[in-house]
Amino acid sequence: MVARQHRRGGVAFAAMAVAGVVATAGGCAGSGGGSGGGGGGSTSAADGRPGRDADVVRVREAADVLLAAGSSKASTSMEMAAGGTRVTIRGEGGYDFGRRMGRLRVVLPKDPSGADEHLPITELLSPDVLYMKNRGAGVPDDKWVRVDSTALDDGNLVTGGVTDPLTAAELLRSATDVTFVAEQDLAGTRVRHYRGVADIARAGRQASPYARAALTAAAKGFAKAAVPFDAYLDDAGRLRKVRHRFSYVNQGRTVEVASTTLLYAFGEPVTITLPPSGDIYEGEIGT
Repeated sequence: MVARQHRRGGVAFAAMAVAGVVATAGGCAGSGGGSGGGGGGSTSAADGRPGRDADVVRVREAADVLLAAGSSKASTSMEMAAGGTRVTIRGEGGYDFGRRMGRLRVVLPKDPSGADEHLPITELLSPDVLYMKNRGAGVPDDKWVRVDSTALDDGNLVTGGVTDPLTAAELLRSATDVTFVAEQDLAGTRVRHYRGVADIARAGRQASPYARAALTAAAKGFAKAAVPFDAYLDDAGRLRKVRHRFSYVNQGRTVEVASTTLLYAFGEPVTITLPPSGDIYEGEIGT
């Protein structure tokens, strides 16, 4: 595979490497946590629940509130399961919502033998483009791999092993069947827990301009357009946690993927510098 030609079918990225582990384990199983979606009925106030419409608006406006928040730290996890085996990719870093850019250190799971053979991957998230360092075999230590996320089957919702935090919020613009679950404590912050279903295709039409191309691409690559979610918003309407459950097709198999994003330390500065063109690797990449 050639770095500059990562297009549809580029299955050797972080999450796809994990999907290979899942396939080795045999069969596909749910990602855990249940479907979590749907069980809410109509979003109309006609169901007699006070504040129902206001709850729907709060969820759908989560991306706008994040943009106003400026920046935050972020913690992510992506789980895939098959048979009795569950593998998880984890990320830590920060996101500048105003610039629509983030930097995350992504840790891949150990291989089936238990060996920790994968170096952490540094990912730079930006509109339409994903940059990765320590991406794979054959890439020099000081070079980056550049990927056009709008040319990926999933719009980089799962390929990089991380769901872009702002794109995760943009998905919520298409939220339906929204139900209020409960108020609860999340890492010392009082939040409201909502459950519902997002639609990737509808989100591609309703999202902010910077997210439309990637989400439109993603609508064509997932086994199901419907994405059950759990969203946790604080009193200011800021998205503190969101969990999406995707059904992704990889090498002819449907893999259930649960992606969770935690956001905290809002307003803390996040410094992100994209690599110059001379630092972009153009050669072949091993898996």
